[in-house]
Amino acid sequence: MDELRLAFIDTPDCSVSEQFDEFDDEGLSVKDVSASDFEEAISMLSNGDVDLLAMPASILHGRQLEMLEAGCEVVGARTPRRPNLVLVSDDKLEYQPRLGIILAESPLVRRQLKRARGGLRVLSPAAFASISEMTFPPGDSLEIARWMDELRESGEIDGYITSRAVYDSLGPSARRHALLPDPKDRGGSHFLPLPYADLVILLARVRFPSSISKRISETEGETCWHIQDQMISGLDSDMLERVGILVRHRQVRSLMKQAEEQRDITLEQACHDTEGEVTQTEVHVEFRIELLSGNGRHTISLDRIIKYSEFRHATISAIRDWETLLQEASRPVPKDFYSDEEAPAFIDLEE
Repeated sequence: MDELRLAFIDTPDCSVSEQFDEFDDEGLSVKDVSASDFEEAISMLSNGDVDLLAMPASILHGRQLEMLEAGCEVVGARTPRRPNLVLVSDDKLEYQPRLGIILAESPLVRRQLKRARGGLRVLSPAAFASISEMTFPPGDSLEIARWMDELRESGEIDGYITSRAVYDSLGPSARRHALLPDPKDRGGSHFLPLPYADLVILLARVRFPSSISKRISETEGETCWHIQDQMISGLDSDMLERVGILVRHRQVRSLMKQAEEQRDITLEQACHDTEGEVTQTEVHVEFRIELLSGNGRHTISLDRIIKYSEFRHATISAIRDWETLLQEASRPVPKDFYSDEEAPAFIDLEE
């Protein structure tokens, strides 16, 4: 039996080690080695102390040059298990009291909450601590969530947003309400996941045998990584915090059922070939990306349903269409006649 030395980086929001606790391959034994941060892990990998490095994809954002200089590359990915955030509160979002206080670390989620439900006070934990003259807790998202849960129990806030992994670690008494990307009714509230949410990538030295990495990697995870890497890897941190993105595999039967329930002709047509026949044999890739204004009132989005065999080419097309959408929506609307009033841009990319 072959032994694979695997280094991993765990974060409160993405427990990489738990995914490999469930890994089962009769011909491959995995020996786990914990790493504290990216620098330590990439050094271990580059020096040959480990064979593979598994870590949250978000850690690699903006640091791919460091990876390449160390002689390493991304060789696979694991499918996100729980990418959706949760609202920890006694009531669902639509039943929150007017002017109720909801805390969320992510700027994107704060914008999504404002879009979904007006009349709430949606704040970052740091802003709430400053307004209330409290000491903001140092530490990671788990420590911040623990502090927010104490505020919820004392009645100072009505709820807070966190990841499912952090919620399970805390074990709070309050109920959780998932912020899902698919509304029950067409046009209802939806919440696309954060970039790289719960996506685990695999790094190895250049020319690492693909026959081994493929035994650990997952096809849907590789699709998620490829599209997100192509679409958002070049964004700065400010723009990244405003973008929601969802990539997942879908079966044709599921797509057809959704199209029927929502009476979505466009979605139904995506499941037919050029002859009008339903293509039931091939998995499709659903790709959605959106950018929200600061008040949550304006949204730019791009949705695609494509065959798995075509998704790499379709990604290139989607990048061009997305750039065109941003360019057109962020420029002032030209006058049709000299007496027309000036119209501002639909969305401000610097907002």
